[in-house]
Amino acid sequence: MNANPLGRWLLGGAAALGVIFLALPLVVIVSASFTATEYLAFPPRGLTLRWYAQFLQDSSYLQSIGLSAQLAVAATATALVLGIPVALVLARSKNRVNTAIAALFLSPLALPTIVIGAALLQFATKFGFARTWFALYVGHCVLVIPYVVRTGLASLAGFQLSLEEAAQDLGAARVQTFFLVTLPIMKPGVIAGALFGLIISWVNVELSIFHSTAALMPLPVKLFNYVQYSIDPMIAAVSAGTIYVAVAVVLVIDWVFGIDRINAG
Repeated sequence: MNANPLGRWLLGGAAALGVIFLALPLVVIVSASFTATEYLAFPPRGLTLRWYAQFLQDSSYLQSIGLSAQLAVAATATALVLGIPVALVLARSKNRVNTAIAALFLSPLALPTIVIGAALLQFATKFGFARTWFALYVGHCVLVIPYVVRTGLASLAGFQLSLEEAAQDLGAARVQTFFLVTLPIMKPGVIAGALFGLIISWVNVELSIFHSTAALMPLPVKLFNYVQYSIDPMIAAVSAGTIYVAVAVVLVIDWVFGIDRINAG
């Protein structure tokens, strides 16, 4: 029996409205970055690349982008190394100890980021590494690890240990079993966790602002400081640049792994 056509139209319309609602701010930012006026204007009045040139000629912005990229990649890689084993341990057994471990690793999701930043500043000051790259790195790891653990647990829902036992019965060592059986099953959660980690680290302001200095300033903090004193189309050009990077990352992941294959995996 065919589904109700009216229901399909309503569902499709609701989905289209949701996409428009999410995409419209991005369209506004990208469009405003090309305006020829000295102030933000949408729709743009004239077309120019002046603001992109001004942004790219400012070495401080390029340094901030490099720092944000370093933090995002380093924190996400660390979160994958630590979060995947944690997800495996938590998924294999349920007891009070594991419940406490899960609460510990997932607690940053329940705490305001600014509280984590303030606490880390006090901790780092106590041990002498406050306002350093390492302090930023530790803080971003704290933020990113819960996402990797959570998506890893989701990908292991319903996981059957008999698959690993069968691989080992056929002669595979534990390490081989992990890379040939367990990790492929976890692939959707691992990739989703990595994407979440990169995004969360890249856009973070609340924690990063506690450990930033004039020479050590991630891009979101620099943008936050800039808009307090000046609002011009260059801020739209910088924001649009981050959008281009995000789209490029998704396209590369789709090209390398295949989004459809990840969802089906």
